[in-house]
Amino acid sequence: MSQDTFVGAIDQGTTGTRFMVFDHAGEVVANAYEKHEQIYPEPGWVEHDANEIWRNTKHVINTALDEAGLSSDQLEAIGITNQRETTVVWDAETGKPIHNALVWQDRRTTDRVEEIQAEDKVEWIREKTGLECDAYFSATKAEWILDNADPIKLSRSRPEDVRDRAESGELMMGTIDSWLIYKLTGNHITDVTNASRTMLYNIHDNEWDDELLEEFNVPAAMLPEVRPSSDDEFYGTTSDVGFLDADIPVAGALGDQQAALFGQTCFDEGDAKNTYGTGSFMLMNTGEEAVASEHGLLTTIGFQRSGEPVQYALEGAIFITGAAIEWLEDMTLIENAAETEELARSVDSTDDVYVVPAFTGLGAPHWDGRARGTIVGMTRGTRREHVVRATLESIAYQTRDVAEAMEADSGIDMGALRVDGGAVKNNFLCQLQADIIDTDIVRPVVDETTALGSAYAAGLAVGYWETLDELRDNWQVDREFEVDPDADYESNYGRWKEAVARAEDWARDGGD
Repeated sequence: MSQDTFVGAIDQGTTGTRFMVFDHAGEVVANAYEKHEQIYPEPGWVEHDANEIWRNTKHVINTALDEAGLSSDQLEAIGITNQRETTVVWDAETGKPIHNALVWQDRRTTDRVEEIQAEDKVEWIREKTGLECDAYFSATKAEWILDNADPIKLSRSRPEDVRDRAESGELMMGTIDSWLIYKLTGNHITDVTNASRTMLYNIHDNEWDDELLEEFNVPAAMLPEVRPSSDDEFYGTTSDVGFLDADIPVAGALGDQQAALFGQTCFDEGDAKNTYGTGSFMLMNTGEEAVASEHGLLTTIGFQRSGEPVQYALEGAIFITGAAIEWLEDMTLIENAAETEELARSVDSTDDVYVVPAFTGLGAPHWDGRARGTIVGMTRGTRREHVVRATLESIAYQTRDVAEAMEADSGIDMGALRVDGGAVKNNFLCQLQADIIDTDIVRPVVDETTALGSAYAAGLAVGYWETLDELRDNWQVDREFEVDPDADYESNYGRWKEAVARAEDWARDGGD
């Protein structure tokens, strides 16, 4: 393998887009990032401009290469990882979105979900998809866009023509990976992990489910082709659309949390990781068995390599963790995320203050779309330090909620938990997490494992890496946080549960 070639990874997240370039040792040689606008048309609604995301993607690719002094022909392959469930519908003729992308956090279809729940179809959906019926997933988002698209954005179309055009394949639907693959290669493709997050894909039959498509009135003609996460046949090349001055295979894609699972080299049954991003997502590899959850977790596809069986995972999806730190900034309680560690250490406790950051409802294991953010226990003596510490503790408590559910479903006592994402740079949070879930926390040297996982998937597809053992050898520990034997958070955790109960079912009777 040439010392002068690399693999690139597009990491398209909820708040911004990053492009990273990795060498054969899995080390970062180039990195660029750009934020995009968060659009909030109404309370509980969250949108992104898919065109802005594409513009930013091109910009960060060019910036990263330029700043590192690399040429595009030094890239052996490009992998993609993406915010999952976020849904785009675009015109096949013009290549333009017909509506802003509906973000995974968006709650506008909560009423539709409650209709399905009232029709007693929740278990039917779970058996096919492994998912909880929730506005989080793509199915109701695609349905909403088709029902509400602005006809001005549809070439040659009247409002009543929208579904006709979708039925004829003149409209395309996809998650953000599909949008970027389309813009990079001209092909309409997704991978199994992203397909498994739409609530339209049967994870046992590994195909789009006709009954679910009928339920949500989403035409099959507008759906992407589903391919392995690491695809020896490639999704296409950049030369097909004239982007970059090289013929680079786009050969790997995984939803962000599955990419982190892959990047953390959790290739074996029982391996687990937790990613702390906008939300937090704990995944445990369950091998070739799709383990049904009885404790509010999701059964999902972990990854698939070409010619090999699908690997499944149990997942606990927490909607708001890192976004709670951003909220502290928005409220001017902190100037930047790094400040939280010093402020949290400056007090011995939260003084019985609990923050439940249910800004877009509660995910696993509660699944309450009408929960809302709550602060309880404040007195006149409450200072910002207490609120900041309580916010960090909320991240750890939510993770414990999921960890307990995961151990109950899997029957496996969790060993050391591998962690990644921006928030794990906070040593106070990592130690707090270890103490609250009573499990050692292991932070790798390369904590941008989401991008690394998609690079690994693409690199394996083109032979840049040949075996999983090569990837295991790349993984190195930066720091391990051992459980403090003197720490005792049991009573605090009980109070946390009480605080959650006060946040649940808040946005009802027009509360949104």
